Amino acid sequence: MSDNVKNPQYYNRGKIEVWEFIEDQGLDYHTGNAVKYIARAGFKDPSKEVEDLQKAIAFLERKIKVLTEKHEEELDKKFDEMLPKPCLDYLEWRYERILDFLQKNLAETMEN
Repeated sequence: MSDNVKNPQYYNRGKIEVWEFIEDQGLDYHTGNAVKYIARAGFKDPSKEVEDLQKAIAFLERKIKVLTEKHEEELDKKFDEMLPKPCLDYLEWRYERILDFLQKNLAETMEN
């Protein structure tokens, strides 16, 4: 393999390679890729520095989305565990009645 495959110059500007840093820190897929794109921005292809930084941002935004959804799922689960089933059933029933009411009134408003 060529040096460009095993040891590309744009990932070897410091004392350690980027993938060594990612592995040492135990970074996940999204965060590791963001680090990779930040490290190479302006060095792999100077004309694509902004694109590399945008890719890093995209990976970080995706990571935030994953964490946010996971947190919301955990909150939903905790909420379900806190309330007894009859209470949850009642809340679901009330929600459906309110939704039906709002849809009916919205339809009547649209007709007028």
